[in-house]
Amino acid sequence: MKRREFIALLGGAAAAWPLAARAQQAAPPRRIGVLLVGLSSESKEAKHFRLGLRDAGYSEGRDVVIEWRSANGDYDRVPALVADLLRSKVDVIVQDSTVGTEVTKRATSTIPIVMALVLDPVGSGLVASLAHPGGNVTGLSMMATELYPKRLQLLKEVNPQLTRAAVLWNPDHPFHAKAVEELKAVAPSLSIELSFVGVRTPEQFGPAFSDVTRANAQALYVVEDPIFFAHRMTLLKLASTAGLPTIHELTRWPEASALMSYGPDLHDLFRRSAMYVDRILKGTKPADLPVEQPTKFELMINLKTAKTLGLEIPATLLALADEVIE
Repeated sequence: MKRREFIALLGGAAAAWPLAARAQQAAPPRRIGVLLVGLSSESKEAKHFRLGLRDAGYSEGRDVVIEWRSANGDYDRVPALVADLLRSKVDVIVQDSTVGTEVTKRATSTIPIVMALVLDPVGSGLVASLAHPGGNVTGLSMMATELYPKRLQLLKEVNPQLTRAAVLWNPDHPFHAKAVEELKAVAPSLSIELSFVGVRTPEQFGPAFSDVTRANAQALYVVEDPIFFAHRMTLLKLASTAGLPTIHELTRWPEASALMSYGPDLHDLFRRSAMYVDRILKGTKPADLPVEQPTKFELMINLKTAKTLGLEIPATLLALADEVIE
């Protein structure tokens, strides 16, 4: 190529660079819908989802726009919030609950759905299997059933004389019936008699604790539910008045004065859910992304609550705790 032709070619390419850059900048940001049934957009979990997107190279406002929707623990609001997200033309929807995921799956078979906090996606019928989810749903499983025996065992370790415990559950939750059966199966091996108290709405909390008191329960096992979590301060106040130690799945409960929690690290799950969003936005189909299990688990103990209840936490248990609130 002659020198003059090369300079002309170079000049033409240089002129095209700003146009290409402007075209790239003009691409609209992708829209991510996040439906939070029990959490809020200001929660620590939501912040970790944002951190996960940042780790993947996204800048909020420039590359992605997040459409946050929160039901504040009200199942009745979920269908309307899902419909609102669909009208917003989101590219993918992230979920913090089994209920939200079920409603969204019924509403759309095309928009990808990423589970951040779902108890049993296979048992709930949300995916065909963990390895091959199929359809438009994928994400993370909270591995709930495997942890029920461990939580009852923790209650027994704190109080070796424990023989009666109450279980607070929600009959409207698609997974809780299975949770009840799992707890019934494991309780005899620990010499614990369980009484099950179903609660569907916050208005039923008061009568439920009256039932717990009549059952002479020495401790309370709370099966995780967005309604319970959204109204955790009310529940914990009732438990404190009844003098009941409580165990939960999420660390946010002991932070709010519950005795103990043992379960997956929610911050890690939300951060990892952002990686699913990244792969989907880059073209991978949800059906081709295996559902992952938790990799980090946390035991949190509130020593202040233990002292208030007159309980002495064994040193061996304190040594195993990831965090102790003193």
